Amino acid sequence: MNTESLSNCGCELPSRRQLLQSATCGFGGMAMLDLLAREGKAAPALEKMHHAPKAKRVIFLFMHGGPSQVDTFDYKPQLQKDDGKSLPFEAAKNIDAVSKLMKSPWKFSRHGESGLWASELFPEVAKQIDDLCIIKSMHSKGQSHGQAVSMLHTGSDSLIRPSVGSWVSYGLGNENENLPAFMAISPPTAHGGPRNYGSAFLPAKHQATTLGRAGSLGSGRINNTHNKLMDSQEQRQHLNLIQQLNQNHLKSVGQGPDIEGAIEAFELAYRMQTIAPEVLDIDHETPDTYKRYGIDEKVTSNFGKQCLMARRLAESGVRYIQISTGNVWDQHGNLKSGHEKNALNVDKPIAGLIQDLKLRGLLDETLVVWGGEFGRTPIVQGKNGRDHNPQGFCMWMAGGGVKGGIAFGESDDYGYYAARDRVHMHDLHATILHLMGIDHERLTYRYAGRDFRLTDVHGRVVHEIIA
Repeated sequence: MNTESLSNCGCELPSRRQLLQSATCGFGGMAMLDLLAREGKAAPALEKMHHAPKAKRVIFLFMHGGPSQVDTFDYKPQLQKDDGKSLPFEAAKNIDAVSKLMKSPWKFSRHGESGLWASELFPEVAKQIDDLCIIKSMHSKGQSHGQAVSMLHTGSDSLIRPSVGSWVSYGLGNENENLPAFMAISPPTAHGGPRNYGSAFLPAKHQATTLGRAGSLGSGRINNTHNKLMDSQEQRQHLNLIQQLNQNHLKSVGQGPDIEGAIEAFELAYRMQTIAPEVLDIDHETPDTYKRYGIDEKVTSNFGKQCLMARRLAESGVRYIQISTGNVWDQHGNLKSGHEKNALNVDKPIAGLIQDLKLRGLLDETLVVWGGEFGRTPIVQGKNGRDHNPQGFCMWMAGGGVKGGIAFGESDDYGYYAARDRVHMHDLHATILHLMGIDHERLTYRYAGRDFRLTDVHGRVVHEIIA
């Protein structure tokens, strides 16, 4: 936990800038401060949590584009029965769909001891359904992708605000001193791009370190983590000089969050050389592990590698990990072929991730969250598509202190509007923070004359789903 968040707990600590300015022995002073922080003497973390956490980390599986709730996990018999009929109530505004109901082209069946419904789109995830808490009453703000993606990632549909992972990093700090607290794998480049994993007005150290882009893992490596021209001692000498220059510049300007961010980034990057390449190297995983994640199959290999990498980051101490598909779930037309292809790409890797976390004893302390920025309409768009639907959709959570094998909330008979036990996006964020040991109303940051928080002035913890 950093000095800003400690100040919200009533502790009087100088800012990092003041500590840097008061250092009397150059970079050595800053190195000592860093050492003290790592030992918990200058910046205590876990003992300052607001309450006992249920989860140590979060893995967020972002299905960019908006998967359809009525074709995945929210079975609606009435929709199947009334296929082709007019919607018996008013549709949402600002959509292009006509008021004609379209049934799901996929069969639904009950699974597991819980008997929860899932469609044939997700046969492998359905095998893990007793670990899932399916929230069927989600609703959000933002009829367009840009608004809704921003809402999902930052709690604001229009303003530049820190992302969820940045708030977690800000509140809890690094669990592993040699790795970032927040990493984004294949993050979206559209609909806000870097804003979705950025720190906004929080200190720069809390933005995500990224791997790949727009749903593609690429090489799966962080570039320039090995210097072939100089050894570690020589690098340390070079870095000391750079940091001393940065520190002198910081003193001369009096205030510089960008400079402080550079100082912290240089230091973390130096430390990451010792551990990041090994953590991100999946080449030595067993053939059984590859098979579990679908890495041995072309159609699931890309997302399987992302999920496996997320597991390795989780067990190495990264607090918030996001995996993203490309913007592929946006089926305004060709719903059947589009959703089938997308689900096939991710179904086995997601199921493999849950299985692997369970086998390693990590699921109980790892919160897995699945969902898109919104759902889709039960009424048809064009010949065979569905339009955007933030009025009602589903997401699911697993592990990390939530009840497994339950469905919470309900949508209406056609899956259009969240109807009972409604869960707003602010409520989801409040619940995630709560499971991490953070009171969403107390984790604040003063900026531009007011205290900001992830949930703004909204949000309630959904205690009903917490084990």
